[in-house]
Amino acid sequence: ADEAGLAGLRPDGRPRTVLVAGSGPDAAAVADLLTALGSATCPVQALAPTGPSPERSRWTLPGWAGSLDLLVLISPHGTEQGLTDLVEQAYRRGCSAVAVTPAKAPLADAVGQVRGLALPFAAAGPGATALDPATDPGADTGAFWALLAPLLALADRLGLVTAPAAELHALADTLDETAARCGPAIATYSNPAKTLAAELADALPLLWSQGPIAAACARRFAAVLGTRTGRPALSAELPAALTLHGPLQAGTHALTADPDDFFRDRVEDPEGLRLRIVLLQEAPDRPGSAAPAAREQAYAHDTPLSEVAAPGGSDLHIAADILALTDFAAVYLAVASTERP
Repeated sequence: ADEAGLAGLRPDGRPRTVLVAGSGPDAAAVADLLTALGSATCPVQALAPTGPSPERSRWTLPGWAGSLDLLVLISPHGTEQGLTDLVEQAYRRGCSAVAVTPAKAPLADAVGQVRGLALPFAAAGPGATALDPATDPGADTGAFWALLAPLLALADRLGLVTAPAAELHALADTLDETAARCGPAIATYSNPAKTLAAELADALPLLWSQGPIAAACARRFAAVLGTRTGRPALSAELPAALTLHGPLQAGTHALTADPDDFFRDRVEDPEGLRLRIVLLQEAPDRPGSAAPAAREQAYAHDTPLSEVAAPGGSDLHIAADILALTDFAAVYLAVASTERP
């Protein structure tokens, strides 16, 4: 990002609105997390694509978008014609454009032609190319961070979030620490990601979150579970989740036989829908938290419950800890799914 000229950027105040466009679920997740980290200092809006197919997606700027707004385009490929066309729209409206995409990609060239800023997308390794998680189960979940990190540096320059270079280096250390704690070499009994994956096997996760950052992480986890494992998941914020998912817990479809009952007739009494609550918190229970009520409702309906809570730190560190752990859990679930006969 520094090599692309970000260090020399001298913005004249904050943009009125940051508009985020990109293909795949990462665009919405990036916009969601930037909104949570920015604490409403500047509205961040994801632009929803239209079109007959994902390969032919098109994006349109809102009618009010203009010179006071910033368009952010994210793409690990940089070949989407719809995003290139969106750069032209932004130029005609006088809207500034920034892209995170591979260098020399068509999207980077288009942004350069309108005097925008192209921040490089760093692939996983030399010669590596980004895979689409919707079509390739081997897609790298780390691509999300390769897209987000340059935008965090940009947001810091614009005054939207606090993410100086030292904070970003500390963020990388947090991700490394989580990888060491949740990596494949660590046994399940001391590996929180493997434990969570085992608990979610053959279950429908209800992702209940406490706090805006945890909520963004929950929605990202639900998207990753869908794209990486083919498993559905429902996310909701507390305390609304208690009423939103309460009928689902109490419904007849949730009253299935105990899967641990050795003497259960597997033919006459097959397994049905098993719910499992995953409570994601930015920190352990604080005064006024709805977490105790969530545990009480889970206990009342005999719904198993798993908990994911960050150990503390800055908002960026909290997001990194939760996102990395849940990404590892999704990968382990995907591996377990492909290994089944």
